[in-house]
Amino acid sequence: MATIKDIAEKAGVSAAAVSRILNGDTSLSVTPETRKRVLEVSEALGYKKKHAEGCHSKCEKPVTLGVVQWFSAEDELRDSYYLTVRKGIEDYCDNNKVKIVRAYKTDDMLGSLKDVDGIICIGKFSKEDITLFKGISGTVVFLDMLTDDKDITTLSMDFRGGVNEAMDHLMGLGHRRIAFLGGVEYVGENEIVRDERKEAYEEYMKKHKLSAKGLMKEGSFDSRSGYELMKALIEEKDRPTAVFAASDAIAVGAMKAVFEAGLKVPEDISVVGFNDDEMSSFTTPSLTTVNAPAYDMGQYGASLIIAAGRLNISTPVRVKLPCRLVVRNSCGQCR
Repeated sequence: MATIKDIAEKAGVSAAAVSRILNGDTSLSVTPETRKRVLEVSEALGYKKKHAEGCHSKCEKPVTLGVVQWFSAEDELRDSYYLTVRKGIEDYCDNNKVKIVRAYKTDDMLGSLKDVDGIICIGKFSKEDITLFKGISGTVVFLDMLTDDKDITTLSMDFRGGVNEAMDHLMGLGHRRIAFLGGVEYVGENEIVRDERKEAYEEYMKKHKLSAKGLMKEGSFDSRSGYELMKALIEEKDRPTAVFAASDAIAVGAMKAVFEAGLKVPEDISVVGFNDDEMSSFTTPSLTTVNAPAYDMGQYGASLIIAAGRLNISTPVRVKLPCRLVVRNSCGQCR
């Protein structure tokens, strides 16, 4: 009789992977092709699964995951960061045969999420929202949200590390008058969301005894806002030599304003973005930016919530993914 080891050798995977695939473990991260190959080899070798005495073969209950988005489809088009996070979740679930129920904060969430096995919340949520989600499901993961609540599981980015690396790069090029362009976001009853990028910028400027007076502008996380904020900076008597933008969308708008003013990037003003969106390598010049692994965060979040549910883990975890600077052509030596 064929064994799991026989299947593993013929399929070219580990015995542990074969065992989990044959047992229908959807939390195992393998390609659909690998899963199919293992099942085909198993059938060809005539493998028969052994069952414990007194047990009966039965299909495992399909897993349904609720995905709650705090932003609209229109917001995704303006800034693809959250779209990339969602794509990571959906690809993981598609590869592991996990059903998804999507919901927006404006929807009847209680109705659409009542039968899910776990919930992933993408974005920023209020304390009231957190209480609501925990009441719907015992397994909830929040992506891209800072919170002091130690009773919930969160995956977020190391924004501070990314900002510090970007600022070190600009300082190394001789820039001292470095501006910040950001966006303001709200939860609950107009409660302003903390932005670690802004906090990190302020701390960096203070640490290096640099003045940020008149250099901080905030609007929203889109190109139009970046364009308007940059125009305001250029009109200042003592304009900056470099700009750190809290998103690539803001950076692209800022670059357009620089060009329209008859100035050049990076000869007159250096620009750094944040996120490393696909468009950042196609701008002219190509955009130096901080890579925030949004797709991977979606994948990690989905795998974490499936594993927590299957293993009946209740202890929350707090994970920060590293962000790294991607140097391209939008930064130059300070004149």
